[in-house]
Amino acid sequence: VKIFAPNIEQRDVVNHLKGSPAEEKRNVLVESARLARGNIQDLAELKVGEFDAVIFPGGFGVAKNLCSWAVDGKNCTVNEHVKSTLQAFHSAKKPIGLCCISPVLAARVFPGCEVTVGQDKNVDGRFPDAETASAIAELGCKHICKDVSESHVDKANKIVTTCAFMCKAPLHEIFDGIGTMVEEVLKLA
Repeated sequence: VKIFAPNIEQRDVVNHLKGSPAEEKRNVLVESARLARGNIQDLAELKVGEFDAVIFPGGFGVAKNLCSWAVDGKNCTVNEHVKSTLQAFHSAKKPIGLCCISPVLAARVFPGCEVTVGQDKNVDGRFPDAETASAIAELGCKHICKDVSESHVDKANKIVTTCAFMCKAPLHEIFDGIGTMVEEVLKLA
């Protein structure tokens, strides 16, 4: 297992204690290294032949830094290194795991694929970003409704997705859903 991140400037920096933007600048690779405790490489150096699968975490950073979904929605652009990594794993017929908001990366790069970001309706207030499912469908992909503890496997494309924090759920349920995604990715590897 190795961890990679693009060597780019973050779109912005948020002070999560205050919930407001901060004036500082940060680099995605440097910030990712902080979270990974230093054991990380530039995404540009990833060689698909050295790995059995790839998994992209989610989080708002994906929507702001790995693509421009946070600003442009379904008209977003995907970072070139992220896009080429996804395409390389897909071309090599190796599994791709995506959770939280990151299934939009697949929806943008692989028209016609199947993904989940949870539900397409805000059921009981648990899915406040349910409109993401409609945007995925507008991109020509099929959104599959799943609960937070489940994942979806697009067998034709070897893409496994789960909604994670796209659902307002207890952490243990989010953990379970991510666990099913990882299990399914490993089965396909």
